[in-house]
Amino acid sequence: MLQGVKLLEDAGVEAPRLTAEVLLGKAAGGRPKEWLYAHANDELIELWWIHYGRYLHRRLEGIPTQYITGRQEFYGREFRVSPAVLIPRPETEHLVEAALARWVHGAPVTDIGTGSGAIAITLALETKGRVCAADLSADALRVARANAEALGASGVAFVQADLLSAFACLQMVVSNPPYIAEAERATLQREVREHEPHLALFSGEDGLGHYRRLVEDAGRVLVDGGWLLLELGCDSAGRVLELFGDGWCEVEFTADLAGIDRVIAARRRKR
Repeated sequence: MLQGVKLLEDAGVEAPRLTAEVLLGKAAGGRPKEWLYAHANDELIELWWIHYGRYLHRRLEGIPTQYITGRQEFYGREFRVSPAVLIPRPETEHLVEAALARWVHGAPVTDIGTGSGAIAITLALETKGRVCAADLSADALRVARANAEALGASGVAFVQADLLSAFACLQMVVSNPPYIAEAERATLQREVREHEPHLALFSGEDGLGHYRRLVEDAGRVLVDGGWLLLELGCDSAGRVLELFGDGWCEVEFTADLAGIDRVIAARRRKR
């Protein structure tokens, strides 16, 4: 494993030791880190060595570790991921927490741009309620359906749709929409820019295109008192807040551990 750590370090890969551990564990048939250290002096089986070298090569090419292993943890559960979906981030767990804090028993939830299904499936399992997961990408929906089946989230229904265009009379809408401006494309990490789906990353020249549509359409499809909750980029809170007009009340932010506003929640005012 040390040889792999050195290769990753020299290439400037983030968290080289952890990455080497994860890739070696996958090469060894899914062995956990504890097993690897307990057998640190063992000779690698030739097939494991071949797989390990292949995984290291892919990581050195910039492919994210999660796409190599096909797995990412979110809210204490393991989700399948592929290049068809955005890799779930820890920051998105704040969106789940904010939704759970405002959820009313029995109220259905709609997750827009579901990707891997991490948000929708987590909410369905935590609330034992009904969730609709929507995405424009058929490939993403296939990943999400597989995750729902693997995790036993039978309360999730899936719809292929462009944001809120297919909905009416909703009680709670959650979304982690694309929010990166086209002008920022060149500044992104190579792993993100070259390998994660652009459909889930970019939103027009200023990064607000999807926010504008979601706020406008949610004002139309939410019932009185219904909630809209959106994940925010690290510097977008003020600009997104300006999109909410007189039709909204109880507009609140949720900050992450670094004090950055990561979620905006707003309630549809009674008409």
